[in-house]
Amino acid sequence: MAIRQITIIGTGLIGGSLGLALRKNGFRGTIVGCDRPAVLARAKKMGAIHRGHQDPTLASRSSDVVVLATPVGSILELIERLAPSLPSQTLLTDVGSTKTAIVERAKSACGNDASKRFLAGHPMAGKENSGIEHADAELFRGAAWFLTPLPHQTFKSGVVAEYMGWIKKTGAKLATLDPAEHDELCAWISHVPQMVSTALAATLVEEYGERAPLLESGGRALREMTRIASSPYSMWRDIAITNKSSIAAALQKLEQRIAHIRENLDSRQLEEEFNAAHKLKNQSPRKHTATKKRSKS
Repeated sequence: MAIRQITIIGTGLIGGSLGLALRKNGFRGTIVGCDRPAVLARAKKMGAIHRGHQDPTLASRSSDVVVLATPVGSILELIERLAPSLPSQTLLTDVGSTKTAIVERAKSACGNDASKRFLAGHPMAGKENSGIEHADAELFRGAAWFLTPLPHQTFKSGVVAEYMGWIKKTGAKLATLDPAEHDELCAWISHVPQMVSTALAATLVEEYGERAPLLESGGRALREMTRIASSPYSMWRDIAITNKSSIAAALQKLEQRIAHIRENLDSRQLEEEFNAAHKLKNQSPRKHTATKKRSKS
């Protein structure tokens, strides 16, 4: 076993869940957390970490793997801060929701050894509620865990291969794709749904007020569509900044579709929109893999 100690910087929902999942699935090494004192105390009590430090450098000392599980803006800063001081054999990895900016920062901070020292990752798992108190050892089971390789990076040996083995043991399904493709795909399957949910919830508050019993009256459909609207802005701010172009392009296309529906509420074209939408649900389940957009002729 090459990996004897793992540091998780950011022991909130994702970081805490990773610690719990690793321990539940047989990791016998030490897990060190890095966060605020109250968060570390809760994470230790829950069994997500063995010990903790507030300082990222101290928390990373003697670790074979350092996982950056903070918002994207902090991940960029931590890469810059930690990469020069970590031993060359230590694997630095992340769980950030956007990848292009992170990969570019890793290439700059790690230099020619970036492909050996940094692994860019993104588990497609989460909840509308953040924080260590919502951490769950089963959070990653069945979820895609995207990896966006650096140039000439190999996953076949060493600490990278062993760490990927532990990811698989959490129940996640590994898939690889280019960083730019990742950001465009996630704009559609994750970031736009969040913005739509946020827009709908904010509009309902504006129309009916904060205390209107909308969720009870609207039933399951409304609850499901607005559930993720409670996700924290502190996380989505950095996602919006680092994936602005992809999110904006996707939102523009969606706006055009909504406008088309609005203009055809009393025509057969509305039926065509429903028929087109039903095809998404009728697709058979597929393996988690990079989704290529269909070319238009």
